[in-house]
Amino acid sequence: MPEHDPSAYGRHIGPDYDAVTAKLVADTAAAVDCLTELAGGGPVLEMGIGTGRLALPLVARGLAVSGIDGSPDMIAALHAKPGGAAIPVEIGDFSEVRVAGQFALVVLALNTIYALPTQDAQVACFANAAAHLGPGGRFVLDAWVPDPAAFRNGNALRPLAVDDEEVILEAAEIDPVGQHMASVKVRLRNGDVRLYPANHRYAWPAELDLMARLAGLALECRWGGWERQPFTASSERHVSVYQRPVDW
Repeated sequence: MPEHDPSAYGRHIGPDYDAVTAKLVADTAAAVDCLTELAGGGPVLEMGIGTGRLALPLVARGLAVSGIDGSPDMIAALHAKPGGAAIPVEIGDFSEVRVAGQFALVVLALNTIYALPTQDAQVACFANAAAHLGPGGRFVLDAWVPDPAAFRNGNALRPLAVDDEEVILEAAEIDPVGQHMASVKVRLRNGDVRLYPANHRYAWPAELDLMARLAGLALECRWGGWERQPFTASSERHVSVYQRPVDW
């Protein structure tokens, strides 16, 4: 694998991120509702804050939000939006960067835990999240559930969005031994073709639970999505809520 570059994804997709995400993510409002309730009025830290898909609506709900992100391009887009420049953001690797203060809620959404290239980096991310939490604080993770059976001979191609004006496909190859997946989203629109590559180190929920335990966090609840639907054997994604003990 190439050396990990936390800014690479933002460089590739930054100008188109909001448009692509709007096509592929339908539950942003439910996520904001859920996170607002979990924060309980306390301050929020979003790891991988990006262009502010969650952060700006949370601020509009009256919450104090800070962020960490590895991509200057994504943060520039955030700061260009109304109210975005007022959100404090540290640029760097969110598995390592420390933000001053304690938070009621740390959020890592939309599969971003998988952007970290190794198990060690993901373990460090959980420890970093825990270090930011006050007593009783929560770390919320939103990610897809790995499905190696969707690949044939290590490869997969699937449509993500299809309409009369635009098609978004994802081509991917998988290394099940290292739990790595390299993918490219292909956006076809009015004769224009754009590619958005990304690398992932995926993990199953049970592995993430162990990372949480190593960081001193306990699984409080797990849902099959932001609308708090039950998590079952057929769930394609999970929203997992880990809590720091009050007496820690």
